Amino acid sequence: MSVWTVCRQLERLGYTSILPRGTPMLTQKHKNARVQWAIKHKNDDWSRTIFTDETCYQLFRNTIRCWSLNPSAEVKRIPKNRQKIMVWGGISIKGLIGYHSFRNIMDGPYFVRILQDHLIPNAKIQFGRRWRLQMDNDPKHKSRVAQDFLSRETPEVIDWPSNSPDVNPVENLWAIIKHRIEKRKPENIEELNNFLHEEWNNIDINLLSHLVNSMKTRCLALIESKGERINY
Repeated sequence: MSVWTVCRQLERLGYTSILPRGTPMLTQKHKNARVQWAIKHKNDDWSRTIFTDETCYQLFRNTIRCWSLNPSAEVKRIPKNRQKIMVWGGISIKGLIGYHSFRNIMDGPYFVRILQDHLIPNAKIQFGRRWRLQMDNDPKHKSRVAQDFLSRETPEVIDWPSNSPDVNPVENLWAIIKHRIEKRKPENIEELNNFLHEEWNNIDINLLSHLVNSMKTRCLALIESKGERINY
C-alpha cells in the first residue's frame, strides 16, 4: 500500500495532516508562575500596553502545503546555508508601534538603540506618557544597559512569565506574516526583507485590536489549564 493511499484513508477517517506547533518545555515552577501571573493581570486594562517581540524569518522556509497528482515529484529548495533576517516589532490596540529588521547579533546596547529609534518616539505619539511596555525575559532585555534605559525612558514595564510565547499576541502576528511571506516565495534575502516591510505595513488595525483584546481570555485560559500551554 502506497503512502498516498494511507494518507487518503486517514483523511476519510477524520485525521488531519498537521505540522505540530513548537512549544516551550514548562517545568512545574514555570506553570505555577504562569498561573500566578494570570491571576494578577486578568483584569488589566490592556489598551495602554505596548507588546513587543523579536523573531527570525528564514529564506526558503517553505511550510506551505500543496495538493499534487504526483507527490513524490514535489520538491522544495533547501540551500546549504539558509539566510535569515531578525525582526523586532511592537504593536498596541491603537496600531503598529515600530518595526526594525537586522542581520547582526543583538546585544544589550543594540537593543537599546532599537528602543530609542523605534519604540520611544512612536509610543509617545500614540500614548504620551500613559503606556506600559511588555517584553519577554530575554537576557538582552534584562541587561544592565537596557534596564538603565528603560528606567529612564518608559513609564512602566509589565512583569512577564518566563517561557510564555503563547501569551504574547505579537507571536500570532509573526505567524500570520510568515505565512503571507511564504506564499510570496521570496527569491533572495533582499526580497525577503522587502516583503517583510510590506506585510508589516499592511497589517489591519482590526487584527491588532482583536489580538490585544484576547489578553483577558489568554489569562483565563492559563488559569484554567493550570499553567500549561494555551491554544494561541
